Amino acid sequence: MHITILGTRGEIEQSAPSHAKHSGVLVDETLLFDLGERDYLDLGAKIAFITHLHPDHAFFVTDPAAIDIPLYAPEEADGDVQITVIEEPVTLGPYTVTPIPTHHSVKVQSTAYCIEKGEEKVLYTGDMIWINKEYHHLLEGCRLVITDGSLVRKGGRVMRDTETGKIYGHAGIHDLIDLFAPFTEHILFLHFGSWFFKDVEASAERLRALGEAKGVSVIVGRDGMAIETGSL
Repeated sequence: MHITILGTRGEIEQSAPSHAKHSGVLVDETLLFDLGERDYLDLGAKIAFITHLHPDHAFFVTDPAAIDIPLYAPEEADGDVQITVIEEPVTLGPYTVTPIPTHHSVKVQSTAYCIEKGEEKVLYTGDMIWINKEYHHLLEGCRLVITDGSLVRKGGRVMRDTETGKIYGHAGIHDLIDLFAPFTEHILFLHFGSWFFKDVEASAERLRALGEAKGVSVIVGRDGMAIETGSL
Protein backbone atom coordinates (compact mmCIF):
# COMPACT_ATOMS: atom_id res chain seq x y z
CA MET A 1 0.00 0.00 0.00
CA HIS A 2 1.09 3.54 -0.73
CA ILE A 3 0.28 5.71 2.27
CA THR A 4 0.42 9.50 2.35
CA ILE A 5 0.32 11.22 5.72
CA LEU A 6 -1.69 14.37 5.06
CA GLY A 7 -1.69 16.01 8.48
CA THR A 8 0.07 15.52 11.81
CA ARG A 9 -1.04 18.40 14.06
CA GLY A 10 -3.36 17.91 16.99
CA GLU A 11 -5.88 20.49 18.16
CA ILE A 12 -3.23 23.09 19.00
CA GLU A 13 -1.90 26.27 17.41
CA GLN A 14 0.24 25.81 14.31
CA SER A 15 3.95 26.23 15.04
CA ALA A 16 5.94 24.02 12.63
CA PRO A 17 5.64 23.99 8.82
CA SER A 18 5.98 20.21 8.52
CA HIS A 19 3.17 19.69 11.02
CA ALA A 20 0.64 22.31 9.97
CA LYS A 21 -2.43 20.30 8.96
CA HIS A 22 -4.90 18.33 11.01
CA SER A 23 -5.47 14.58 10.78
CA GLY A 24 -5.72 12.78 7.47
CA VAL A 25 -4.23 9.66 5.88
CA LEU A 26 -4.62 8.68 2.21
CA VAL A 27 -4.18 5.06 1.08
CA ASP A 28 -3.38 4.38 -2.59
CA GLU A 29 -5.09 7.68 -3.49
CA THR A 30 -8.36 5.77 -2.93
CA LEU A 31 -9.19 5.48 0.77
CA LEU A 32 -9.20 8.54 3.01
CA PHE A 33 -9.00 8.23 6.79
CA ASP A 34 -10.08 11.32 8.71
CA LEU A 35 -10.93 14.70 7.25
CA GLY A 36 -9.10 17.21 9.40
CA GLU A 37 -8.94 19.68 6.50
CA ARG A 38 -11.49 20.59 3.84
CA ASP A 39 -8.91 20.38 1.02
CA TYR A 40 -8.44 16.64 1.59
CA LEU A 41 -11.65 16.25 -0.40
CA ASP A 42 -9.77 17.49 -3.50
CA LEU A 43 -7.36 14.53 -3.55
CA GLY A 44 -9.61 12.16 -5.51
CA ALA A 45 -10.35 9.58 -2.80
CA LYS A 46 -13.28 7.28 -3.51
CA ILE A 47 -14.43 6.86 0.09
CA ALA A 48 -13.67 8.35 3.53
CA PHE A 49 -13.64 6.86 7.02
CA ILE A 50 -13.78 9.06 10.13
CA THR A 51 -12.39 7.84 13.46
CA HIS A 52 -14.49 10.26 15.54
CA LEU A 53 -16.41 13.48 15.20
CA HIS A 54 -13.97 16.00 16.64
CA PRO A 55 -13.22 18.89 14.26
CA ASP A 56 -9.50 18.13 13.90
CA HIS A 57 -10.56 14.77 12.44
CA ALA A 58 -13.84 15.84 10.84
CA PHE A 59 -13.66 19.48 9.73
CA PHE A 60 -17.34 19.50 8.77
CA VAL A 61 -18.38 19.38 12.44
CA THR A 62 -17.69 23.13 12.66
CA ASP A 63 -17.37 24.01 8.95
CA PRO A 64 -20.36 22.62 7.01
CA ALA A 65 -19.58 21.39 3.51
CA ALA A 66 -21.01 19.28 0.71
CA ILE A 67 -19.23 15.92 0.65
CA ASP A 68 -19.82 13.89 -2.49
CA ILE A 69 -18.04 10.66 -1.60
CA PRO A 70 -19.35 7.94 0.74
CA LEU A 71 -18.55 8.81 4.34
CA TYR A 72 -18.34 6.29 7.18
CA ALA A 73 -18.03 7.04 10.89
CA PRO A 74 -18.94 5.38 14.22
CA GLU A 75 -22.01 7.65 14.57
CA GLU A 76 -24.07 10.15 12.63
CA ALA A 77 -23.26 13.87 12.63
CA ASP A 78 -25.52 16.84 13.21
CA GLY A 79 -26.43 18.86 10.13
CA ASP A 80 -26.70 17.79 6.51
CA VAL A 81 -23.59 15.62 6.16
CA GLN A 82 -24.63 12.11 5.19
CA ILE A 83 -22.80 9.47 7.23
CA THR A 84 -23.15 5.71 7.16
CA VAL A 85 -22.60 4.32 10.63
CA ILE A 86 -19.94 1.63 10.31
CA GLU A 87 -20.39 -1.51 12.38
CA GLU A 88 -19.14 -4.24 10.03
CA PRO A 89 -16.24 -4.53 7.55
CA VAL A 90 -16.57 -2.57 4.31
CA THR A 91 -15.11 -3.93 1.05
CA LEU A 92 -14.07 -1.71 -1.86
CA GLY A 93 -12.25 -3.50 -4.68
CA PRO A 94 -9.13 -5.13 -3.17
CA TYR A 95 -9.56 -3.40 0.21
CA THR A 96 -11.35 -4.51 3.33
CA VAL A 97 -11.75 -1.92 6.10
CA THR A 98 -12.75 -3.24 9.53
CA PRO A 99 -13.82 -0.92 12.37
CA ILE A 100 -12.34 -1.61 15.80
CA PRO A 101 -13.92 0.31 18.72
CA THR A 102 -11.54 2.45 20.77
CA HIS A 103 -11.68 4.41 24.01
CA HIS A 104 -11.11 8.15 23.64
CA SER A 105 -14.06 10.46 24.38
CA VAL A 106 -17.19 10.63 26.51
CA LYS A 107 -19.11 12.88 24.11
CA VAL A 108 -18.38 11.11 20.80
CA GLN A 109 -17.85 7.51 19.77
CA SER A 110 -14.49 6.50 18.31
CA THR A 111 -13.12 3.67 16.22
CA ALA A 112 -9.84 2.54 14.69
CA TYR A 113 -9.70 1.03 11.21
CA CYS A 114 -7.87 -2.09 10.09
CA ILE A 115 -7.09 -1.76 6.37
CA GLU A 116 -6.33 -4.96 4.48
CA LYS A 117 -5.19 -5.39 0.89
CA GLY A 118 -4.05 -8.88 -0.06
CA GLU A 119 -1.54 -9.98 2.56
CA GLU A 120 -0.90 -6.46 3.84
CA LYS A 121 -2.57 -5.04 6.93
CA VAL A 122 -2.36 -1.50 8.34
CA LEU A 123 -4.05 -0.11 11.46
CA TYR A 124 -5.07 3.54 11.78
CA THR A 125 -6.38 4.48 15.22
CA GLY A 126 -7.02 8.20 15.47
CA ASP A 127 -6.93 9.50 19.06
CA MET A 128 -7.21 6.80 21.68
CA ILE A 129 -6.53 5.39 25.12
CA TRP A 130 -7.18 1.69 24.69
CA ILE A 131 -8.60 -1.11 22.53
CA ASN A 132 -10.41 -3.84 24.42
CA LYS A 133 -8.65 -7.19 24.47
CA GLU A 134 -11.55 -8.86 22.70
CA TYR A 135 -10.42 -7.05 19.54
CA HIS A 136 -6.67 -7.66 19.84
CA HIS A 137 -6.79 -10.65 17.52
CA LEU A 138 -7.67 -8.21 14.72
CA LEU A 139 -4.32 -6.47 15.24
CA GLU A 140 -2.20 -9.55 14.56
CA GLY A 141 0.10 -9.29 11.58
CA CYS A 142 -0.09 -5.52 11.11
CA ARG A 143 2.65 -4.27 8.80
CA LEU A 144 2.21 -0.77 10.22
CA VAL A 145 0.27 0.91 13.03
CA ILE A 146 -0.51 4.63 12.67
CA THR A 147 -1.52 6.13 16.01
CA ASP A 148 -1.84 9.02 18.46
CA GLY A 149 1.15 11.21 19.40
CA SER A 150 -0.76 13.65 21.61
CA LEU A 151 1.11 12.92 24.82
CA VAL A 152 4.56 11.54 25.52
CA ARG A 153 4.41 11.15 29.28
CA LYS A 154 3.87 7.64 30.56
CA GLY A 155 0.24 7.08 31.45
CA GLY A 156 -0.89 9.89 29.18
CA ARG A 157 -3.92 11.84 30.36
CA VAL A 158 -6.69 9.43 31.27
CA MET A 159 -9.80 10.67 33.08
CA ARG A 160 -13.01 8.97 34.17
CA ASP A 161 -16.51 10.34 33.76
CA THR A 162 -18.16 10.50 37.17
CA GLU A 163 -21.61 9.59 35.85
CA THR A 164 -20.82 6.75 33.45
CA GLY A 165 -17.44 5.56 34.73
CA LYS A 166 -16.17 5.71 31.15
CA ILE A 167 -12.51 6.59 30.65
CA TYR A 168 -11.53 9.32 28.21
CA GLY A 169 -8.46 11.23 27.05
CA HIS A 170 -5.23 10.15 25.39
CA ALA A 171 -2.79 7.34 26.13
CA GLY A 172 0.88 8.14 26.51
CA ILE A 173 3.22 7.16 23.70
CA HIS A 174 5.01 4.72 26.03
CA ASP A 175 1.71 2.94 26.62
CA LEU A 176 0.78 2.82 22.95
CA ILE A 177 4.14 1.28 22.09
CA ASP A 178 3.55 -1.34 24.78
CA LEU A 179 0.07 -2.03 23.38
CA PHE A 180 1.04 -2.37 19.73
CA ALA A 181 4.57 -3.83 19.88
CA PRO A 182 3.30 -7.44 20.10
CA PHE A 183 1.42 -6.98 16.81
CA THR A 184 3.75 -4.97 14.57
CA GLU A 185 7.35 -4.00 13.93
CA HIS A 186 6.52 -0.46 12.78
CA ILE A 187 4.58 2.27 14.61
CA LEU A 188 4.02 5.69 13.06
CA PHE A 189 3.01 8.55 15.34
CA LEU A 190 1.10 11.64 14.26
CA HIS A 191 -1.47 14.05 15.78
CA PHE A 192 1.22 15.63 17.91
CA GLY A 193 0.47 17.74 20.96
CA SER A 194 2.30 20.82 22.21
CA TRP A 195 5.03 18.75 23.89
CA PHE A 196 6.38 17.76 20.46
CA PHE A 197 6.86 21.31 19.20
CA LYS A 198 9.10 22.54 22.02
CA ASP A 199 11.97 20.98 20.04
CA VAL A 200 10.82 18.99 17.01
CA GLU A 201 14.17 17.31 16.27
CA ALA A 202 14.78 16.34 19.90
CA SER A 203 11.19 15.07 20.23
CA ALA A 204 11.59 12.93 17.12
CA GLU A 205 14.81 11.42 18.46
CA ARG A 206 13.08 10.70 21.76
CA LEU A 207 10.30 8.82 19.98
CA ARG A 208 12.70 6.72 17.94
CA ALA A 209 14.65 5.85 21.11
CA LEU A 210 11.44 4.78 22.88
CA GLY A 211 10.68 2.43 20.01
CA GLU A 212 14.19 1.00 19.91
CA ALA A 213 13.98 0.23 23.64
CA LYS A 214 10.83 -1.82 22.96
CA GLY A 215 12.15 -3.54 19.82
CA VAL A 216 10.00 -1.68 17.30
CA SER A 217 10.75 0.88 14.61
CA VAL A 218 9.09 4.20 15.42
CA ILE A 219 8.37 6.50 12.48
CA VAL A 220 7.77 10.18 13.20
CA GLY A 221 5.03 11.41 10.89
CA ARG A 222 5.11 14.73 9.06
CA ASP A 223 2.73 16.40 6.64
CA GLY A 224 3.15 14.97 3.13
CA MET A 225 5.19 11.92 4.19
CA ALA A 226 4.84 8.99 1.79
CA ILE A 227 5.35 5.36 2.82
CA GLU A 228 5.33 2.13 0.82
CA THR A 229 4.27 -0.55 3.25
CA GLY A 230 5.89 -3.24 1.12
CA SER A 231 9.28 -1.60 1.78
CA LEU A 232 8.98 -1.63 5.57
